[in-house]
Amino acid sequence: MAADKLMDFDKALELFEPVLGFEVHVELNTETKMFSDAPNPANDAHHGAEPNTLVAPVDMGLPGALPVVNATAVRSSISLGLALGCSIAESSRFARKNYFYPDLGKNYQISQYDEPIAYEGSVEVELEDGTLVTIPVERAHMEEDAGKLTHMGGATGRIQGAEYSLVDYNRAGVPLVEIVTKPIFGAEHRAPEYAKAYVAAIRDIVRALGISEARLERGNLRCDANVSLRPRGQEKLGTRTETKNVNSMRSVERAVRYEIQRQAQILADGGTITQETRHWHEDTGVTSPGRPKSDADDYRYFPEPDLMPVEPSRDLIEELRAALPEQPVARRRRLKADWGFTDLEFQDVRNGGLVEVVEATIAAGASPASARKWWTGEITRIANAQESDAASLVEPANVAALQKLVDDGTLTDKLARQVLEGVIAGEGTPQQVVDARGLAVVSDDGALLAAIDEAFAAQPDVLAKIKDGKVQAAGAVIGAVMKAMKGQADAARVRELILERAAQ
Repeated sequence: MAADKLMDFDKALELFEPVLGFEVHVELNTETKMFSDAPNPANDAHHGAEPNTLVAPVDMGLPGALPVVNATAVRSSISLGLALGCSIAESSRFARKNYFYPDLGKNYQISQYDEPIAYEGSVEVELEDGTLVTIPVERAHMEEDAGKLTHMGGATGRIQGAEYSLVDYNRAGVPLVEIVTKPIFGAEHRAPEYAKAYVAAIRDIVRALGISEARLERGNLRCDANVSLRPRGQEKLGTRTETKNVNSMRSVERAVRYEIQRQAQILADGGTITQETRHWHEDTGVTSPGRPKSDADDYRYFPEPDLMPVEPSRDLIEELRAALPEQPVARRRRLKADWGFTDLEFQDVRNGGLVEVVEATIAAGASPASARKWWTGEITRIANAQESDAASLVEPANVAALQKLVDDGTLTDKLARQVLEGVIAGEGTPQQVVDARGLAVVSDDGALLAAIDEAFAAQPDVLAKIKDGKVQAAGAVIGAVMKAMKGQADAARVRELILERAAQ
C-alpha cells in the first residue's frame, strides 16, 4: 500500500475548516451481559476468561433463545446520560440493526435507533492549558457488543491474507452505551487536542460513576473519530471518514491530525474524499481504508419484537440524578486548590492518569507533595520501563506507608526506592520488605561513631581540615561512612556526629 501524501498541518488549516464528531462506546461493568445471564468479561471478576466460556444461548444466536434486558445496565445508562447533561426519554426501545456480523451469531445487533434512552446534552472538557470547551452531545443509546475475531495465518493479523479466522463469543452481548456527538465546529488548530480531551472527559465521567473500568487498552472505552474538511468560506460540510481501532488518548489525537493532513492533500490535489471507515495503525501512525461507510437506512433497522420499550419512572431518574458524582472538571479544580499544586504539577498528575491514586494516597496519610513525588517520579519511571500502567503497580496505601517510613527516619529516599521495588515485585508491604531485606537506616550512634573513627583513621588530613574550619571536607568522611553502612545511614546525622567528633 502506497504511503498517503500529507499536507503540512498549518497549511491544511489555512485552506480548510475541520469539522469533528465522535462516537464513544463504553463497556458497562455489570455482573452479567446486556440480554443474557452470561458473566460479563468487562467486569473485573471475569477478566482473563478462556475464549467461549462466558456465553449463553442468546449470545450464540441459538434458535428459541430470547433476550431479557439487564436492569442494572439500564440504570447505568441513565446515570451516564444524566452526567452528560442529557434528557432521559420517558420511553425508548430497542431495534435490530441488520448487518452481517460473523462475531454475532444472530447476524444482527440489538441496539437503539430512533428512540435512544438519552438525548440532547453536552460535556464540558478542559484542554491542557485550562481552556474550557463545550462538546454538544446528540444522544447516548444502549446496545450490545459483538464478539471478537482472531485472523490466523496472515502476516498482518488482519482478515486480508488470513487462512482462517477464530471467533470468541465472550464479548458478544456485553452491555454498551454509545455516545454520539453533534458536529463540532470551531476546533481549528486545536482539533487533535479536542479529540484527546473529549475522550479523557468521557473516561473520567464513567469512572466517577463506577459503571466502567474505561480502559482503552482493554477495549472498555473505544472511540471512533469522524473528521471532515470544508474549504474556507464554504457552508456545506465535507465528506467524513470514521477512524476506528483507536486505543489510547495519544492515538486519538494523532489519528485526527493525520486525517486532517491526509484529506487536505487529497482535496488540494483535486481529489474527493471517500466516505468510509478507516483503521488506525498504532505502530506506523497512519490510517488505512476499511469499508465504505453505510448510512443508517442501509442497515435495515426495525423494532426488536422480543423486547418491550424501556420506560423508567421519574422517581428512578431523580434518584439517579441525586446520586451523580461531582463533575470531573469541577473536581479537578477543587483538588488542585486543596493540594496546593501549581498548574504544571497538577498537569503532570492529570496527564499521567494519576489523579485517583494520588487522591487515595493522600487519604491514606501522605502529604500531597510526597504523593505526587512518588507517583509522577519513581513509580511512573518503573511503569514506563515495564510498559505497564503506573496505577496498577502498587496500592496507594503502600505508597503512603512507604512515605511514613521516610518521615519517621526509618528509610532514606535512596533506601525507600529499593523498598518500593520490593513492594512492586510482590514481596509484601513496605515494612515487610524493610524487615526481609534489612534496609532500615542504622540509628545506633555507636555504630556510626565507630565508622566515623575508621574513616578519620584512614584520612587523618581530613580531620585536621575540619578542625581548621573547612567543614566542607566532611563530605569525604560522610561518603566513607555511608559506604561502610551500605547506604543505611542518615547522612544528616552522620554529618552532625562528624562535626561533634572534630570539635572534641
